[in-house]
Amino acid sequence: MTAATRTVALERSTSESQISLSLDLDGTGASDIQTGVPFFDHMLTAFARHSLTDLTVRATGDIDIDVHHTVEDTGILLGQALLAALGDKRGISRYGDALVPLDEALAQAVVDISGRPYLVHSGEPAGFEFHLIGGHFTGSMVRHFFEALTLNARLTVHLKLIEGRDPHHIAEAEFKAFARAFRQAKALDPLVTGVPSTKGAL
Repeated sequence: MTAATRTVALERSTSESQISLSLDLDGTGASDIQTGVPFFDHMLTAFARHSLTDLTVRATGDIDIDVHHTVEDTGILLGQALLAALGDKRGISRYGDALVPLDEALAQAVVDISGRPYLVHSGEPAGFEFHLIGGHFTGSMVRHFFEALTLNARLTVHLKLIEGRDPHHIAEAEFKAFARAFRQAKALDPLVTGVPSTKGAL
């Protein structure tokens, strides 16, 4: 993280994936995403745009075997980057919530930048986890991504699908709901003095 800004650049390399990522929490939502998994690129682009986070991701991985490692490792690195960019969390709003529709799908997300990683994720229809979206990305990767991100960013996240039938719409509504809730939570609030916690730390 650079002085007086909320920007960070990180890399992660394993035998399964190599990822570089940079972000600016106070950006305009600009993004440049290349993970080798087109639908995942689409979801990360939506996250950047709707959270107003500038985001660049370059990832290569063993997607000839499965997209699992690339998606999980990107979630891990993005979570670590969000945690680093948030710094000591002074002056943030801390909480955010959003309801986002996409045609027949409706998703709700509530985010607390709490320092306590916890994910509650519910409402997806039976069989969604097995559906291939865009020919590569299985529905199960939505939860898997948010598990990795939540743990590493140390967020408390409640993510609920209220309505939905089309797998693409379901996944996109969930990503956008999270993005909009996170946008509120990360926002700097001029009325907040110090860290927004009675404990004095998050």
